[in-house]
Amino acid sequence: MNAFLAERVDVPESAPSQMTHRADAVSVVVDSPPDQRAPLSRRRLFGAVAAVAGVSALGLVNESTAAAASLAPTATTIKKVTQYRAITYTYDAKTKVTRVTKSTKVVVTARFSGSVISLRNSKGTWVQVPYVWSAPRKALVYSRALDLVLIAKRKAATPPPATPTPKSGSTITTPSAFTSTSTYLTTDWQRHLLRRAAYGPTVDALAEVNAIGYAGWLESQLHPATIDDSACIAILSRLPDQSAPIWRVKADLDSGARDGWDQQMSVLMDLTARALWSKRQLLTVLEDFWGNHFNVTCPGDNIAPSRAHYAYTIRRHALGTFCDLLRATSTHPAMLTYLNNRESTAAHPNENQGRELLELHTVGVDAGYGEDGVVNSARILTGLGVDSDSGEYAFQPWNHWTGSVNVLGFTHANTTDVGGEAVALAYFDYLARHPATAHRLATKLAVRFVSDTPSAALVSALAKTYLENDTAIAPVLRVLFSSHEFATSIGAKTYRPFEHIIATARLMQITPSTAANLDACQQIIWMAGDAGHNPFGQAFPTGHADTADAWASTASTLRRWNNTINVVAGWYPTDVNRPDLRTMLVSAVLPATHGELVDQLAQNLLGRALDADHKTAALTFVGATTTKALTSTSSAVTWRLPQLVALILDSPYQTMK
Repeated sequence: MNAFLAERVDVPESAPSQMTHRADAVSVVVDSPPDQRAPLSRRRLFGAVAAVAGVSALGLVNESTAAAASLAPTATTIKKVTQYRAITYTYDAKTKVTRVTKSTKVVVTARFSGSVISLRNSKGTWVQVPYVWSAPRKALVYSRALDLVLIAKRKAATPPPATPTPKSGSTITTPSAFTSTSTYLTTDWQRHLLRRAAYGPTVDALAEVNAIGYAGWLESQLHPATIDDSACIAILSRLPDQSAPIWRVKADLDSGARDGWDQQMSVLMDLTARALWSKRQLLTVLEDFWGNHFNVTCPGDNIAPSRAHYAYTIRRHALGTFCDLLRATSTHPAMLTYLNNRESTAAHPNENQGRELLELHTVGVDAGYGEDGVVNSARILTGLGVDSDSGEYAFQPWNHWTGSVNVLGFTHANTTDVGGEAVALAYFDYLARHPATAHRLATKLAVRFVSDTPSAALVSALAKTYLENDTAIAPVLRVLFSSHEFATSIGAKTYRPFEHIIATARLMQITPSTAANLDACQQIIWMAGDAGHNPFGQAFPTGHADTADAWASTASTLRRWNNTINVVAGWYPTDVNRPDLRTMLVSAVLPATHGELVDQLAQNLLGRALDADHKTAALTFVGATTTKALTSTSSAVTWRLPQLVALILDSPYQTMK
């Protein structure tokens, strides 16, 4: 039986509130009678929620039938009724009891369709409301349990963001020539593409890009829903569903059905699984990119109910428009909690999110907004909060600061508290479309995908495309991947620790074990974290650095060596299936010499032979020469093979990309 059938709604009446009421119903405020309580039993509530929950009345004999009949007419009826509009209430998620502590009595025109109660919104459309009919009160009373169900239904019914109609950058052009900035990497466009727009080449991925071509592969990646990713989806089913409503996760955490630490770790495990095994590689790279841009440190304080849904939200908008992405992240409970905006009030605006919105998420610190801009930004965001019962986003007009605001040319009279949400959303859209935001995002995308020091011309072209396409992200990426600068940037980037571990694991063709757990993904996170690169673990809102200088230290080098040999030798992570290293990398008929062995390993791992001096160094490492005969018992193909492979993968041939 659905959990909320056990709810009881207690509705004390009080003096009318001075708050302006919801705009989705035409109502007249009247005086309320003296304070009293009229409990609505679980059986009376049943008739009101059954239609929403899809449950049956079987088992609730006689009394349930009578109660359902008393709640509302069976046919669709429209009439004026009394509504006790909740202003403040408490809700116990365990007992499912709503106690309205303050309400206003209003008269509304309601539509009764069976047990579903609807009011007209501002557009004149009938919309179901979270109120049930109380026969003793002869009025509509608020049900928090029903409200949570309706919230979940609305979210489930929300279509994915529409793909904007491109104005420029609508097609991908394969660059005429690819060149390398490094002698270590070849001009192989297939590997270049998979190092940047994916988490490194694999045998299968190389075959795929060869089959459908440069533009064909990229275009399919820009439409991830068209890619059959069922194998990875089956793996991800072992983890919590990230699209689950936040209120459901919070209820499970409160009841002990979920563990908060495990819930947060699942966010990192999900990203790792996608990086390793998803065919929607560019989407996963962008999830990391935007998750880093809108950093909410994971694991972190008080975000267990919302952090998985935050990752889902970013992934859902990663290839849409930045306007939608900015709105979605800025109003998400994870961000509102992380940057303390849920604690921001009209009397005491908290500047954290207002500042980071400008400095990190949009225009950048050099845009010239000044301290007054930060203060006004914080004021605009007051009222964007989190419902304490459900953990869901809720605009709270009583917390919204009113008065004129001005930030970088965005001005608004901001005269009413109830209008504050519309002001904030307009502010987000203004910042998303600001030329400084376009330039900053163009720079960050060029740094991620092209080089640590992209040219001003490339950044300008990307920013222009961004503005011409009303902040759409995909057209910008089409211009980027079609650019001469991308084609000539082979070797201009360096793998960061998490990326190098994933690229190595993909080369080693590891797959998850048949066990239900995904411990291997968690172990990879530990390995990356030891190297300072838990992908969402940066302790500050800035996110991780994306340039080589941040990762070039002796400590980082040593950790990379240890991580590589762990993955190659099969020591760590555990709980994975691994092909035999020798079978995978060495032909069934052994090469005649050690020199031929090194050539074969390099070709299979890197797509090229090592330079002569580097080949000699690799042979010296295993105590051999180019012409030394190779046998089935030679250390180079037995106990030293993992070390030889790790040596090659820890060289610039693999650490650069």
